[in-house]
Amino acid sequence: MKKKAVVLFSGGLDSTTALCWALARGYECLAVSFDYGQRHGRENAAARAIARRLRVKLHEIELNFPWFESCSLVNKALKLPDVKISRIGRKGEIPSTYVPGRNLVFASVGFSLADAAGAEAIVLGPNVVDYSGYPDCRPEFYRALQKAAAYGTRRGAKGRPIKILTPLIKLSKAGIARLGVKLNAPLELTWSCYSGGKKPCGHCDSCKLRAKGFADAGLKDPAL
Repeated sequence: MKKKAVVLFSGGLDSTTALCWALARGYECLAVSFDYGQRHGRENAAARAIARRLRVKLHEIELNFPWFESCSLVNKALKLPDVKISRIGRKGEIPSTYVPGRNLVFASVGFSLADAAGAEAIVLGPNVVDYSGYPDCRPEFYRALQKAAAYGTRRGAKGRPIKILTPLIKLSKAGIARLGVKLNAPLELTWSCYSGGKKPCGHCDSCKLRAKGFADAGLKDPAL
């Protein structure tokens, strides 16, 4: 029987590369995307397009968090940060785009689907090198989460705990761009910009980190 994995999937550079990494390693993948009130629907549209291209089943989950009014990634009344690339992710600085507990919630949904579908792993695309200062992108968070899930899932109770796979965790954005190209990932369909619109804004943290990654890798961004 082919091994299964659940991939937490946003339609961006990182999660698309992680999805293609899992496919290249022989996993039958189930993808999960989330609508949690983001400023725009571009990333979810990208997730659908990429899932169709790769012929991966996509589960679209809608979540409602009325207490996210302090998050500029959700609240359109707040201005997205526009800071120098050198200041993004500086130690101790958590930007207004941080969504409280987001990756904890997303990973919990991933464990639920994996437990129900008989998947042996969930795959996520966080990277700790070029990240935006989010505390839920750190390796220790995922190590602790995997231990907790072993006690709270059917597979874990039967001695077959679901693994958390974070293949990009130690890569820079340049490394992720190179890996995505190597895996022939459909990067031209990905969307990373926090603003939405017809084309990336070029000013938000995500745009700046992505642009720097492709530049450092000596590659052109196929999505531009």
